[in-house]
Amino acid sequence: MARKSQKNAKGARRRTSANPQGSSSYRAKVRMYRQGLGDCFLISLPRSDSDRPYRVLIDCGVILGTADASTKMTEVVENIIAATQGEIDLLLATHEHWDHVSGFVQAKDAFDKLKVHEVWLGWTENRNDPLTQKLKAQRDAALASLRLGLSRLQLAGDEPAAEAVELGGLLEFFGAAKGASTEDALASVREMSSNLRFCLPSDAPVEPSGTGARFYVLGPPHDEKLLRKINPSARDKETYGLAVDGFQLFMAGAGTALDSNDRGRPFDGQYEIPFSYAKEMAFFQQQYWTPADATDNWRLIDSDWLGGSTELALQLDSLTNNTSLVLAIELADGDVLLFAADAQVGNWLSWQGLEWEVGGKKVTGPDLLKRTIFYKVGHHGSHNATLRDKGLEQMEKLRVAMIPVDQAMAKKKHWDHMPLDELVAALNEKAKGLVLRVDRPTPTTQEQVVEDRLFFEVAF
Repeated sequence: MARKSQKNAKGARRRTSANPQGSSSYRAKVRMYRQGLGDCFLISLPRSDSDRPYRVLIDCGVILGTADASTKMTEVVENIIAATQGEIDLLLATHEHWDHVSGFVQAKDAFDKLKVHEVWLGWTENRNDPLTQKLKAQRDAALASLRLGLSRLQLAGDEPAAEAVELGGLLEFFGAAKGASTEDALASVREMSSNLRFCLPSDAPVEPSGTGARFYVLGPPHDEKLLRKINPSARDKETYGLAVDGFQLFMAGAGTALDSNDRGRPFDGQYEIPFSYAKEMAFFQQQYWTPADATDNWRLIDSDWLGGSTELALQLDSLTNNTSLVLAIELADGDVLLFAADAQVGNWLSWQGLEWEVGGKKVTGPDLLKRTIFYKVGHHGSHNATLRDKGLEQMEKLRVAMIPVDQAMAKKKHWDHMPLDELVAALNEKAKGLVLRVDRPTPTTQEQVVEDRLFFEVAF
């Protein structure tokens, strides 16, 4: 049973440790920062060959539109510097979304004070990989087309305003239209260390010196079909909540429907009259801008031909999530800490076929899930980022889950099911209530938690 919270000298509230080795020692510590809707995690592993723990930093970002974002991210990085004595052994940037990497540009001056020994990125950031080249070319073309589509929606008048807002919100994952981008953030990450690794699930596990731990890369899969498997199937319902029939990503096709040479327009461009002009012309005012029950109202095409832009943006956003670098940290006694970033369905499914030879024994993806005691909940608790049967239900030993979610901000972005209630209920059932959220204080029933204005920290 948890003891009453007591404030330590720095103002953080500390609870009883659930570490079986006692409060004077620990196997691992996980710190989740509370900057808002975004990921930033600091992991500490004690070492037998050094008094300084092995420090891992996974992501550092917050969603675009967060108030005083640069100030908040700088405060987070300054805290990381204080906690690590200015030294990070391993830095992971999981994927190219603003809410995971914004801090690398927003708090660049603070990051310049931090010594980083090694940087890991997913193979999807390896510019020499042919599949990376293909995906990047498609993504760049889609982004350019979507930004053009957004401009056209905004120029089309009042009717498509809601879709323009939704599309603009999705494009925010890649940075502001003017200013720093996710590419700028990853460029900063690359410069932090000359020791740069592009990770593949086929790589042998890494054993950091003195930690007794092994680091397994679970994703992203080097398989285009699995990367494009972004939504749960209607038949199989791999995740929690309602399944969505994910139609195949149409980067190469639908993306071109928004460019200047669009062959999918209802009429050739030479016959086009922009809405802003048409609204001022007597003929169109009489024929179309009349009461909603006017006889010819059904004939309006308006901006319907641009309707695919939001769907394309959703697919692009999800594909980027599915390129997430996923890390499983196996502790010396076999327990596992799982950091799933924003991995979606195809990424998760790929883990079922993974296996490695370690010390003459076979280790598999399902085996690591079975031994998972800590889960960094994928994609802020979204419906398509935690598998049921081939994910959470396999985590037989789960004790703690952390959700980096700010529900109020999610609602402002019109993401009304972030986090998904059904998933949160399943996590509470599986982890016996040891579920932490960025946007909520620690429940009094929870143990082993250090609570601070800036972070939660759990010791194992």
